[in-house]
Amino acid sequence: MLNSPIPLSKFFAGSLIAASMLALPAHAEQSCFPSKFGPDDQIGNLNYVTPEKTLRASKLIKTGKSYRLGIETNKNTPAFAPRTFELSVVQPGQENGPLGPSKTSYNDDIINGWVGIGSQLDGLGHIGIDDVYYNCNKASDFVRKDGLRKLGIEQVPAIATRAILLDMTSYFGMNPVKEGTPFNKAEIDGAMQKQGIKSIEKGDVVLFYTGWAKLIGKDDARYSAGEPGLGIEGARYLASLGVAMVGSDSWAVEVLPAEPNAGTFEVHQILLPMNGIHILENMNTEEMVKDQAWESFFTLGPSRITGAVQAIINPIAIR
Repeated sequence: MLNSPIPLSKFFAGSLIAASMLALPAHAEQSCFPSKFGPDDQIGNLNYVTPEKTLRASKLIKTGKSYRLGIETNKNTPAFAPRTFELSVVQPGQENGPLGPSKTSYNDDIINGWVGIGSQLDGLGHIGIDDVYYNCNKASDFVRKDGLRKLGIEQVPAIATRAILLDMTSYFGMNPVKEGTPFNKAEIDGAMQKQGIKSIEKGDVVLFYTGWAKLIGKDDARYSAGEPGLGIEGARYLASLGVAMVGSDSWAVEVLPAEPNAGTFEVHQILLPMNGIHILENMNTEEMVKDQAWESFFTLGPSRITGAVQAIINPIAIR
């Protein structure tokens, strides 16, 4: 069974034709968004994850308990169409039995699939606005079939910083939160107040728990058809605070169906090309919510595949 497709028609309240007739996003007239970190910048708000920031974040560790935030990824993991995933285990050169006098045997594995499946990091080369990407990089200048010449995943530095987890199921009183429910400034501030979180700081990772990942393998059709998530105002609000990364336990992080008059994946546009904020999708924060681990020390080092757009990841949070 291949990955369940996520139909484009589910992204919007109406049809694609109707969506194309909506008002253009407010940023449509601006040709590009230069980085505040300079013309050569390729890591965006990860610049805020300084040694000083990491040292402060390390002081959040009180119990030493670690949480792996990646979900299992396999051929049945629902994914945005046409993405698929297949793993093959092979035993090269062993058709006639184990190798040598010591009878050595070994297994290797081959992945034939898309990187944007399961728990993933969206890099700054993933989403653009009219073929212009983060820091005014035009697709024609850096996008190649064999890998990006700029903004590749290999540019992502070692990440060790503070993470904030917002339990939106508690805030809304439903688990999972209903699809199409946006998280904007009022909801973000309300969840923070309810959990006793005083502030979101520059260089933080903000994670949303919605209960959505529990649908995987149980109701893939519903999981794929929409989700609760970050709204346009909420994305701009987090960007104004200087966060480094935003993630959720859902496949797109942003609310779907989208808000009225929203463009296609406009929250992705606000975060990635406009503000240099990396996106973390399908984060497994179930255990953290049970432990009320609202603040933690977050670490991530994605595979440095040259020119990659995304990365399959398993971040670790420590409280």
